[in-house]
Amino acid sequence: MATRVLLFALLAGSFLLTACIPGGRSPLAGFGGPTPTPTPFLPAAAFDSEIQDLTVALQESRPQISGMLPAHFDDFLPPTLGSDIDIPAPVGRFIQPAGQVNVLLLGSDQRPNDGGFRTDVVLLLTLNPNQKSVSLTSFPRDLYVYAPGWHVDRINGVFAKGGIEMTADMLEYNFGVRPDHYVLVNFGGFETIVNALGGITVQVAQPLTDERDGLGDFSVPAGPVSMDGETALWYVRSRGTSSDFDRTLRTQEVLVAMFHRLLSLDALGRAPELYAQYQQTVTTDLELKDLLPLFPLASDLSAGQGEIARYAVGVDLVTPFTTSMGGAVLLPNFDQVLEMMRLALNVE
Repeated sequence: MATRVLLFALLAGSFLLTACIPGGRSPLAGFGGPTPTPTPFLPAAAFDSEIQDLTVALQESRPQISGMLPAHFDDFLPPTLGSDIDIPAPVGRFIQPAGQVNVLLLGSDQRPNDGGFRTDVVLLLTLNPNQKSVSLTSFPRDLYVYAPGWHVDRINGVFAKGGIEMTADMLEYNFGVRPDHYVLVNFGGFETIVNALGGITVQVAQPLTDERDGLGDFSVPAGPVSMDGETALWYVRSRGTSSDFDRTLRTQEVLVAMFHRLLSLDALGRAPELYAQYQQTVTTDLELKDLLPLFPLASDLSAGQGEIARYAVGVDLVTPFTTSMGGAVLLPNFDQVLEMMRLALNVE
């Protein structure tokens, strides 16, 4: 039970991570390069029922990444709405090592009695017990991708539109990986998790001042800062004085703090209490039978063994684009993104 709580807490807490953890190996260096020309704008008038099946632009010039199975359009649903850009071809599926498990971690902005929401945190947790390795791969909320059965839109709107099935199709179509499981956490769930841990101590790398509801301008200094759930949520969501890329640096700090706080607790003694909290605060298809094979890996990580690699679709892997409605989105630089995915998924 204690190990189950440890792993489940890591899964629930990990939704905050969108970049590399300080002190760890960051594979993002070297993924820069020339910025490709944005995909041409496709006028909405050009999209009608007579050409709907022809809107997928075959990008045969794009090189196939080694270690991928070929893709077929017939494996995915056609679009039901027009898109501002040509829909890229499906990339194929990466051939991953045996025993590897991918869990999609989603952080939503859903509030009580609010039917609409977006998953502003989209992160893939890749667990490989045989290699004693964990990879965390994050995708920015404004990434502009094709959701099979819908159209090209921001990645953070896909789950609300089509649930885990459309989200899984989207990840496979654009990034070559289909998650085995998922965990969804909202604002209230995150606060509950942090408070259930008795609060956390975050090693703040850069001081931050930004507006906070009911408190006006609120500041945290650099260095160790004690935070309850509400403060931690403000810290990772703050964007009035910083960018989404800055927020990834803060979310990593919070995840590390949660991990260390969990290790400092008497997990066995508090297992029933903690697990009851997590059951009430996350939505997931993970069951005990899914977690059992991962217990040794959780034990290795808690003992400081094994490797955690961090990946993110960062500023060097995207091209800014403005939609026909004036929205600012990010087009993936697919060649570079897929090369990053190959490393994150341990593909030879």
